[in-house]
Amino acid sequence: MKKYIKSILINLELIIVSLIVLVPTFWIVISSFNEGTGLASSSLVPKKLTIGNYIRLFTETNYLHWFQNSLSVALLNAIVSVGLILITSWVLSRFQFKGKRTGLMTMLILSMFPSFLSMTAIYTLFVTFGLNKTPLALVIIYSAGAIPYNVWLVKGYLDGISTSLDEAAYIDGSSKLHTFVKIIIPMSKPIIVYCAVSQFMMPWMDYILPNLLFTGESTKTIAVGLYSMITGKENSYFTTFAAGAVLIAIPITILYLVFQKYLVEGISAGADKG
Repeated sequence: MKKYIKSILINLELIIVSLIVLVPTFWIVISSFNEGTGLASSSLVPKKLTIGNYIRLFTETNYLHWFQNSLSVALLNAIVSVGLILITSWVLSRFQFKGKRTGLMTMLILSMFPSFLSMTAIYTLFVTFGLNKTPLALVIIYSAGAIPYNVWLVKGYLDGISTSLDEAAYIDGSSKLHTFVKIIIPMSKPIIVYCAVSQFMMPWMDYILPNLLFTGESTKTIAVGLYSMITGKENSYFTTFAAGAVLIAIPITILYLVFQKYLVEGISAGADKG
């Protein structure tokens, strides 16, 4: 009897959680095809479906420019972050040097602090050095912020790769850098994919930093641009906002579907071996 009750409770919980996630998602998707423009006209059962909101999104807003800004930042951040994380993790995993433990503990402590504590300092630095003129400057912040937590994760994965492979390569005349490129990186594909996808997602939907550091229309990212449709004087464009929200979810969905195997393997292996 207890077994059946437990099974019922687990399935009931899963159903409730699924509804909490799926109902808002379904509402946004349906709202993007709604005839009206405001929040009041959006409903789960619209009278008529139309693609007018998607047409309006591309013809009456700078959606493509916002998309380009966000895509450039996300791609560059994924590349730079993964490079910094891999090199740092490899050094900490394979080499012994004074201050190594202190450095690891420092990164662990830094990862515990919320990012908003440094907002004032970041804003001051960006304005002082003129970095608030291009969204690509966000890569500096995102890449630096990605190092503490991800280095611990990747280091745990690299620790699970036998050092005998490195030693065999050294005996054959391979340099340390060549060994890293030809042996360590190919064997670290799951954790690399996980880091790349997570670092791509970070700036993709971030609103706080771009909104704080950039004010011009040309520097808006997709999150800031879409949010402007439902705030202030433009709060009557909810269905257009919904259309934009549906479109920006597509790249992330595709990434998760394509790299699902590597994502699960990478995060579980990094956590177990860490």
